[in-house]
Amino acid sequence: MDLVRPPLATKAMTRSVRKRGEVEKHLAQMEGKYRGLLEAAPDAMVVVNQGGDIVLLNVQAERQFGYVRDELLGQEVKAIVPEGFAERLIADGTRSPAEALAQQIGMGLELTGRRKDGSEFPIELMLSPLDSADGVLVTAAIRDISMRKSAEQHLVQMEAKYRGLLEAAPDAMIVVNRDGQIVLLNLQAEKRFGYRRDELVGQNVTSIIPEGFAERLIADGRRSAAEALAQQIGMGLELTGRRKDGSEFPIELMLSPLDSAEGILVTAAIRDLTARHAIDEQLRQSQKMEAIGNLTGGMAHDFNNVLGVVVGNLDLQRSLLVPGSEPLELADEALEAALRGAELTRRLLAFARRQPLAPQRVILNDLILNIVKLLERMLGERVDISLHLARSVWPVVIDPAQLESAITNLATNARDAMPKGGSLTIVTANRNLDEDYASLHAEVIAGDYVMIEMSDTGAGMAPSVMAKIFEPFYTTKELGKGTGLGLSMVFGFMRQSGGHISVYSEPDVGTTFRLYLPPTLEGAEEIALAPKGDVQRAGGQTVLVVEDNAALRRVALRQLTDLGYGVAEAECASAALAILERGKIDLMFSDVVMPGKLDGFALAQHVTRFWPSVKIVLTSGFPETRLCGTFGEPTSAARLLIKPYRKDELARAIREALDI
Repeated sequence: MDLVRPPLATKAMTRSVRKRGEVEKHLAQMEGKYRGLLEAAPDAMVVVNQGGDIVLLNVQAERQFGYVRDELLGQEVKAIVPEGFAERLIADGTRSPAEALAQQIGMGLELTGRRKDGSEFPIELMLSPLDSADGVLVTAAIRDISMRKSAEQHLVQMEAKYRGLLEAAPDAMIVVNRDGQIVLLNLQAEKRFGYRRDELVGQNVTSIIPEGFAERLIADGRRSAAEALAQQIGMGLELTGRRKDGSEFPIELMLSPLDSAEGILVTAAIRDLTARHAIDEQLRQSQKMEAIGNLTGGMAHDFNNVLGVVVGNLDLQRSLLVPGSEPLELADEALEAALRGAELTRRLLAFARRQPLAPQRVILNDLILNIVKLLERMLGERVDISLHLARSVWPVVIDPAQLESAITNLATNARDAMPKGGSLTIVTANRNLDEDYASLHAEVIAGDYVMIEMSDTGAGMAPSVMAKIFEPFYTTKELGKGTGLGLSMVFGFMRQSGGHISVYSEPDVGTTFRLYLPPTLEGAEEIALAPKGDVQRAGGQTVLVVEDNAALRRVALRQLTDLGYGVAEAECASAALAILERGKIDLMFSDVVMPGKLDGFALAQHVTRFWPSVKIVLTSGFPETRLCGTFGEPTSAARLLIKPYRKDELARAIREALDI
C-alpha cells in the first residue's frame, strides 16, 4: 500500500505548531528575566532571534502595531518592519552575526513600520544585543517618529517663506506652535543654545527656555490664545535660557504672532543679556565704590579735624612736662597713636580721591629703576625681582610720590602672598584699550595708556576675594597685620589720576596687577604702537577654543566666528582631547591655566605629539616671562597671546600660526 504524502498546507501547519511550541517554551524561560525591563521602556520593544522571529515584545509594541501579543510571537519581524530590519541582521561571509549586529549598535535607523491594518508609518530603530541560551538575540527599541516627520515636512513648507527673514535677524529666532513645539529656528539660535537644527525642531520650547515662555502662550478660560499672546507683543520679557550643556544664561524675549495654515504660531526673538548684565554689574560696583568713597572721604575729613585737636593739645602738653617723666612717656605714646590715625585718614582720602596731588611729568622706567633697590631690601632675599621695561614708553603726568607708594604697596602684597619666596616681575609697555574693553569696564575711556604690570608667583585669589579687594578695610590678613586700606588707596589714586587698575589671579598660581595711566606727548617724541593692520580673516579652517571661563570662551567664539572660522569649544583639556579625536581641527586656541591634570602647556605638548598638523596658540592673563617661570617652556609649535587681547591681535596670532 502506497503511503500518501500529507498536503503541503498540513506540513506547514505542523512546522508552525512545532515552531510556536518552541517559541512559547523560550518565552516562558525569558519571561521572568526580561519582562519587567521591557515593560518599563517608553518605546515599543521587540526581541528577535537570528532567524528573524519575534520571541518577546512589550505592551507598547502591541499598541503601536495594533496586534495582541499572541499574534506576533513566532512571526517573522518582517510582519511589522517589512524592509531593512532583517537585512541589518544578515552577516556576509566575512562577518559573524554578532559582528554584523555590532556595527549597528547605537545607530538610529530610520525605517518603515507596518500596522496590523496594513497602514505604514515612519519609525526609528535602536538595536542592541541580548545574550541568551540560544545565542545572541537582538533587542530593537522602536519609536514612532510620525510627529517628527510631520514637523520636518512643516519645516520644509515654511522654509521658502520665512527662512531668509529669520536668517537676516541679528538675534536668535525660534517659531513655536500652540503646543509649545519648535517648528523653525535660525542659525543664531543654534549658536546661542549649542544645538543643531535637527536636534531642536519638534522639541518643546521648555528644553531651551525652562521657565516662563510656555506660560505666556497659555490662555485662561476668559481669553483666546490670540488674546493671551496679544498682551505680550512688544514687551521685553527677561527670562532664563538653557544651553545644550545645561548652562543657563539671561535672555530677553520679544514675541510676535505668525499666521500659518495651522493657525497662529509664535515667533520669539531671543537676545543674550550676558554682556548687558556684566556691564550693569560693573556699573553697580562702580557706584558702590563711589558711594563708599564719598562716605569714607567725608568721615576722614571730619576725623582729621578731631585728630588735629588731639595732636595739637598733646604737643602743647609735652612742652609742660618734665623730660624723662612718666607723664611725658604717656603723652608721647598718645601722640604716636594719633599720628597713626592721621595716616589712616590719609589713606581713606586717597581712596575717596580727595587727597591733594602734586602731578609732574614722569618717565616710568626711570621711576621704577630708582625704587627697585628699595623694593629689593623690602622684599628680602627670597623674592627675586625681574624687570622687563619697554625701550620707549610714553611719559605720564602723575604724582610720583603717590605712584611710588602704589608700587610699593603692590610689592608688599606680593611678598605677603609668597611666604616661602618666589618672583615678582615688573613690566612697562604702551597699550591701547579699545572700545570692546571699555564697554566691559564702565570707568575706562577707550584710548592709549602706559601700563605698569606687576606679577607675582604667590597664592593667588579666588573670584570672591577679587570682588572685594579694593573696598576699604577689607583684608585677608590676620587680625592686626593689615588695615585693608592699601589696595583701596591704590584704587583711589588711579581713579583720581584718570587711570585704570585691573587684576588677574588664579589660586595657587599667582596674581597680576596692571596699572594703566594716560600718557602725555607734550615735549616728547612721537612714539607709536605697532601698526595694527587689517583684520586677517579665515580661509575655511576650524579652531578649537579651550577655556574654562564660560564668558571668555563665548567672547573668543564670537570673535573667531566673525572672522570666518569654524569653531568648536571645550572647557578643559580632557574635553579638548575628545574633540580632537572625533574630528578635524586646524588650530587649538587654549588658555594656559585650567582645572584638571593638564594645563595649557601640557595640553599643547600632548597635541603636538599626537596631532602634529594642529597649530597651537596659547593665551593667559600672565605675561610670557611669568608663564615660562611657572609652567616651563611651551612647545616650540605654540604661540602665546596675552590677555586682554584685541580682535585684530587674535586674528593676527591665529593667521600667523596657520600660515607657518
